[in-house]
Amino acid sequence: MTVAIRRLTTAAFEFEQDFQRLLHWSADTDREIETRVAQILADVRARGDAAVLEYTARFDGVQAASVAALEIPQAELQAALAALAPARRAALEDAARRVRDYHERQRDACCRSWSYRDADGTLLGQKVTPLDRVGIYVPGGKAAYPSSVLMNAIPAQVAGVGEIVMVVPTPKGERNALVLAAAAVAGVHRAFAIGGAQAVAALAYGTATVPRVDKITGPGNAYVASAKKHVFGQVGIDMIAGPSEILVLADGTTPPDWVAMDLFSQAEHDELAQSILLCPDGGYIDRVQQEIERLLPTMPRAGIIRASLEGRGALIHTRSMEEACAIANRIAPEHLEVASAEPQRWEPLLRHAGAIFLGAFTSESLGDYCAGPNHVLPTSGTARFSSPLGVYDFVKRSSLIEVSDAGAKALGPIAGELADGEGLPAHAEAARMRLR
Repeated sequence: MTVAIRRLTTAAFEFEQDFQRLLHWSADTDREIETRVAQILADVRARGDAAVLEYTARFDGVQAASVAALEIPQAELQAALAALAPARRAALEDAARRVRDYHERQRDACCRSWSYRDADGTLLGQKVTPLDRVGIYVPGGKAAYPSSVLMNAIPAQVAGVGEIVMVVPTPKGERNALVLAAAAVAGVHRAFAIGGAQAVAALAYGTATVPRVDKITGPGNAYVASAKKHVFGQVGIDMIAGPSEILVLADGTTPPDWVAMDLFSQAEHDELAQSILLCPDGGYIDRVQQEIERLLPTMPRAGIIRASLEGRGALIHTRSMEEACAIANRIAPEHLEVASAEPQRWEPLLRHAGAIFLGAFTSESLGDYCAGPNHVLPTSGTARFSSPLGVYDFVKRSSLIEVSDAGAKALGPIAGELADGEGLPAHAEAARMRLR
């Protein structure tokens, strides 16, 4: 059966209008969800553990005598790791090692304290310190995501965060062994079998059992996203993530079935995910569409993939690779694959993307699991101003200033003059007193 995926061409008069319709996505949460989330947050803030227990019973079907009974002990995390099949444990540990190696390099490049003294002996610098405690949210509804445990906990661990608290919903009490094993490998300190807006509230406000954190990271459903938005300011958050996205920039040299499967890899997440191909070779686009139609019936999640491709997907014929790069920058996708024989030629033209995957062999799925860079990426065009989750999200910076006697004499007149100009005489006097 034909897949009714959009076919656009940049040469068409109506392209701009069609392109804008393709990209349209509203991050606004349904008003009913917003209202319900606000009620849950207020309830947890007021009643603490009791409210968390009630919502966990209602939404996850888990009855517990206390929130303490929902804490997953370290022994259970370690037991889950020990019980894994050897091949799966090796894969988990190899992925964790690569993610840790990458983020250690990132820490060394961007997250170190530094200082210097200027000519008059004044010390100026920056002090970088890790957050005391962070909460990581791990989805646990329709699927389990051990990779999300690695991508959130490991950079926090590398940053030196004092305590990492994981929350994960366990519908009907079913705990995913691979998620628990990933928590053991990634250095999670405490874990709770709770989820939803009530888990976000518990982390943000603290309860008698769940400690209050300084920042919450990790993806979730619309209720979790809304809750993170509501508690921002009380705590830090990483981002408000929208549906997953992939943009493939192809020159026609990569096997078309590879590209078709890469488009599937994001489309299978959910019906709102977006998969787009940009290519200057119309014949190649035809071959990719043929592979989409051939391979789709073989996919276990074919219904989701079809809905995603037909609802938000597109195959776009461009005039050139240069134009394709320019359009890619306008889209600012979460994942950007450069399926080209000369990926290094095009990479300098690409400015906005969460992650850029260079060359035919670099499938986006490798980045999801084990390449090393973080898979928590900005979506919905926010890569224009946002970055992947990283070590820098788990540290903060303080400015260091130590003014010498000579420095006070040099800086005092400057500060005094500017303070007078702003009408703040106490500021001016504080600076001038050091001159006398």
